Amino acid sequence: MARLVTYEFRGQAKTVNFAFDKYRDIFEAAAAAEGVDISAFLKMEQQVALTAKGGGAVKNFRQHEFARMGFTNVRLVKTEE
Repeated sequence: MARLVTYEFRGQAKTVNFAFDKYRDIFEAAAAAEGVDISAFLKMEQQVALTAKGGGAVKNFRQHEFARMGFTNVRLVKTEE
């Protein structure tokens, strides 16, 4: 089963291939496709994960930061071969 990531970057809809052996999550794949450096984001995400009591804080942080960077509607799409 092939996996694709669909997202909008600054108003333009785009689709890229996704593999778990190459990317940690779909947000990382979208950022790599656009050439956005997320190293500072990953460090801050780690800090949020260490201080937050639930997984919701990390998810909320990720969505808000990627929206600030210009990414919206980031989704994983599974396609049958």
